[in-house]
Amino acid sequence: MSADVVPLPRKRPTLDPMLSLTANGMNSVNTVILERMQSEIPLIPRLAGHLISGGGKRLRPMLTLAGAELVGYQGDRHHKLAAAVEFIHTATLLHDDVVDGSELRRGKAAANIIFGNPATVLVGDFLFSRAFELMTEDGSLKVLRILSHASAVIAEGEVNQLTAQRQIETSEDRYLHIIGAKTAALFAAASQISAVVAECNEDQERALEDYGRNLGVAFQLVDDAIDYDSDAAQMGKDQGDDFREGKMTLPVILAYARGDDVERKFWKDAIAGHRTGDEDLAEAIGLIERHNALEDTRERARHFAQRAIDAISIFPDGKARAAMSEAAQFAVARGY
Repeated sequence: MSADVVPLPRKRPTLDPMLSLTANGMNSVNTVILERMQSEIPLIPRLAGHLISGGGKRLRPMLTLAGAELVGYQGDRHHKLAAAVEFIHTATLLHDDVVDGSELRRGKAAANIIFGNPATVLVGDFLFSRAFELMTEDGSLKVLRILSHASAVIAEGEVNQLTAQRQIETSEDRYLHIIGAKTAALFAAASQISAVVAECNEDQERALEDYGRNLGVAFQLVDDAIDYDSDAAQMGKDQGDDFREGKMTLPVILAYARGDDVERKFWKDAIAGHRTGDEDLAEAIGLIERHNALEDTRERARHFAQRAIDAISIFPDGKARAAMSEAAQFAVARGY
């Protein structure tokens, strides 16, 4: 009689293949970042370094490097462009923390708490300027158009999010439009420019753009879920920040839509800023769990992650494609 076959546990996806794929390139990118964040004004590298050295995933510049590997690019233009992508991202984080009044970023005090709001905004402007220097040095008008357009779209997304804040009637469509702009636009641009420098055809360029855009949406959906199901030690920020700031993210949108009159009254008061204590956050988490809003948010994230994976199916199977596919799976499975 044969023994029952016990299936092996499925390996949890990680960023390790992506880190391995882009390790050499990221060394060059980090060298550019370190050089270009310098200034004769000591406060600038101090403040920029506080965030840049703060242990972020560096996923956006890795997308540029991974895309270049996927299409077989042999040059080195993508190193400066990946650094430009990281500077754009870092600048937006500095500005976001001022807008949101954040106290934590990546597990330590946010730059605005240490250096103040005016300095944080101005150093963010400095990093944006450095990004545009790097773009113009590359010399490609198409690359400049892609990254500058992404920067404008990100700003529009942030303003759209600001105007949706504390607006309980914010729809899921508007929410997806917001995250498509404030997060996914840079993911898309970071991926697309690797195809541009490699002079790929339109189908390949579109595939990489689609990969980045869908990955960015999945990434942000999970970020918004984590705010209600993880702790600050994992996230590197305070649990419930989105709740206290009255941000209408998908877990709240779903829980509000599915709630009864009493629950909807709670959400209206909470999002308006009248119920933001720890006990209110606990009640919010309970309602979100009751209506399966976290799992449904992650399910939508899985949908977009699969779209990202499908987008690069036009490329030959290999190390780069496998790493990029697992990065999409990681974006959904992560808890931080």
